[in-house]
Amino acid sequence: MAREREDILKDLAESVLNMNEDLAVSVAREAIKAGLDAFDAIANGLVVGMNKAGVLYEEEEYFVPELLICSDALYAALEILNPHLNRENDQTKIGCVIGVVEGDTHDIGKNLVKIMLDVAGFEIYDLGRNVPLAHFVEKAKEVDAQIICLSTLMTTTMDGMSTVIEMLKEEGIRDRFKVLVGGGPISQAFADRIGADGYAGNAANAVRVAKALSARVVAA
Repeated sequence: MAREREDILKDLAESVLNMNEDLAVSVAREAIKAGLDAFDAIANGLVVGMNKAGVLYEEEEYFVPELLICSDALYAALEILNPHLNRENDQTKIGCVIGVVEGDTHDIGKNLVKIMLDVAGFEIYDLGRNVPLAHFVEKAKEVDAQIICLSTLMTTTMDGMSTVIEMLKEEGIRDRFKVLVGGGPISQAFADRIGADGYAGNAANAVRVAKALSARVVAA
């Protein structure tokens, strides 16, 4: 007898949180066999587990090695689920440049946001991690993106987000782009202070905020 959706999602989350790659893979396969929506499994299962791991990292119960093993479980399950994603087809995709700001090599959160935005129908230009600040501006201009997503997990690099916004202002192109910021040390108050257009505390919220920003882009 097939298990309930809630039980499968709970096991997906716990497999990531508990660094159990084999369980993550088996439950991901079970989710597909049970007819669960792949996006649901990712957003309400795997991402929940990774977010919990992030909280433990902030509380210094988990450290970088634990986060990396959690991400291994996450990505192993994603390999099973990704082919079953029903990506939204929009003829006027919103271009989104995303990356981790210079000085920070933590990209797990950024990768989660990238996956969620891709599934939601955005055109993603992933610059990776430890990205020189000027590259965000250069890439956004090159691909005529509408949104720039800046991520960091470190307090020592968060001011780089403000620098990117100032670069846009100096070139007289600030109004061309919506800037979305997020990451462990980032808050709505910080986003407001540096003049960002949006803030997201997790990957699911990033999609919601990005959609709201893209609606404002289209309206403009």
